[in-house]
Amino acid sequence: MRLDRRSFLKLSGFAAAAALSSPSSVFSAVNTKPNLLIIHTDEHNFRTLGCYRKTLSQKQAFVWGKNVAVETPHIDSLAENGTLCTSFYATTPVCSPSRSSFVSGRYPQNTPVVTNNIRMNDDIETFAATLQKHGYKTGYAGKWHLDGFGKPQWGPEREFGFADNRYMFNRGHWKLLEDTPEGPRVAARNNKGRPSYSVANATPENFTTDFLADKAIEFVTANRNEPFCYMVSIPDPHGPNSVRPPYETMYQDLDFQPPETSKKSAEGLPSWGKKARPIGPRGMAKYFGMVKCIDDNVGKMVDHLKKLDLLDNTIVVFTSDHGDLCGEHSRNNKGVPYEASAKIPFVISWPKKIKKGNVINHAMSCVDFLPTVLSLMDVPTSGKEDGRDASGLFTGTDGSYKDIAFIRGTGDRNGTEKGDDKDNWFGVVTSRYKLIYAPEDKPWLFDLKKDPDELVNFYEEPAYKDTRKELAKELIAYAKKHNDPRITVATTKKYLAEAIA
Repeated sequence: MRLDRRSFLKLSGFAAAAALSSPSSVFSAVNTKPNLLIIHTDEHNFRTLGCYRKTLSQKQAFVWGKNVAVETPHIDSLAENGTLCTSFYATTPVCSPSRSSFVSGRYPQNTPVVTNNIRMNDDIETFAATLQKHGYKTGYAGKWHLDGFGKPQWGPEREFGFADNRYMFNRGHWKLLEDTPEGPRVAARNNKGRPSYSVANATPENFTTDFLADKAIEFVTANRNEPFCYMVSIPDPHGPNSVRPPYETMYQDLDFQPPETSKKSAEGLPSWGKKARPIGPRGMAKYFGMVKCIDDNVGKMVDHLKKLDLLDNTIVVFTSDHGDLCGEHSRNNKGVPYEASAKIPFVISWPKKIKKGNVINHAMSCVDFLPTVLSLMDVPTSGKEDGRDASGLFTGTDGSYKDIAFIRGTGDRNGTEKGDDKDNWFGVVTSRYKLIYAPEDKPWLFDLKKDPDELVNFYEEPAYKDTRKELAKELIAYAKKHNDPRITVATTKKYLAEAIA
């Protein structure tokens, strides 16, 4: 049907009026490219999320005592309306290496951020840089930790495709942030005027989790009529374990108990698994409070997407850089291959394309994020990534992705200097098995189905000979393809040769 000039102008007038009254609805019809919002936390134990507890036995879901848990309805809702991964691993369960792999799709030794505070190479192309080339408005708020030792170091000069990085800071787990005429800064100061981790005078406006969520909302609002990619990197629930009211006292009356794995014998443990002094009930109550504050802010961000009629066309990702043992195996923090350290939450929701209520058990890691999410968005990658495209698992169109991932410690600093042998481990994981090699120790093989507590080493068991052999072959192939120097360590090389013989 042809339109005469008068009819055309009339329809154009209606469109203009609609644009003024509801700009998001008009432009969303034109902009068919999906948006991307990544909510990224720091040092997050997956058992604190209700959607993960649903996938576990009672014993595994409530390791800190009977029914001792924090409710996370907003993150759970993302899982219910999207897909949850039960075997998503930090490529290296420490901040900087994991983050480098997540944004680049490359293994730490190839970025070359193999431990904390190393600058990522200038030539790394992140998913944001790729999306920027395809017309996306991009931005980042929160902890970055890929530009060396600067602390806090606001708005690093090297943006890596995150064009609006005003609220990106390089390092620190600051509790209070504020805007000033000179730009953002840490609001808490010590008696010398230097930034501090104090949580005194915290409010829903200046507490870091709230502040960063508000910046994500501001970015989304400003760019709602164009395709956007924004990553908000919340530095909680990493220590120090402190949080603003009312979250600080919300869980103080729970009957926290030491995890059963903390009571195991220290005899025969590998160097990377030695027992230490675990966190106490007061620290766990604050940790739960930080998680609850995060969940409430996830709800706030998702509600804003709904308000702007953007949720259906926005890929929302919730994940973390690594876990926190929180007393499991009588240890805190991260850096080791135990599940609570190396396994991280990964939830992704996009009603248009990702299966609702889906649970993926295949093992994958941070390097797989970039090729997977860009494939979901129909955006070609640079071709430099090490990770694999798992998008078919999320759409239900292709289940051929292999159930396997590779993880490593931080021992070889920059891939050249020899680090601590206890941190020089590396290994291969599937949804059931985990095989770990380290220079000081005999190899460990975990069967996560038979022994979810990770207390038993099955490596020498005759029944596991074929499993050991196949996993060792996979690890050798990975190391050769992706230049992992761990394969050249004498003791590791010897054990691998014996395993495949």
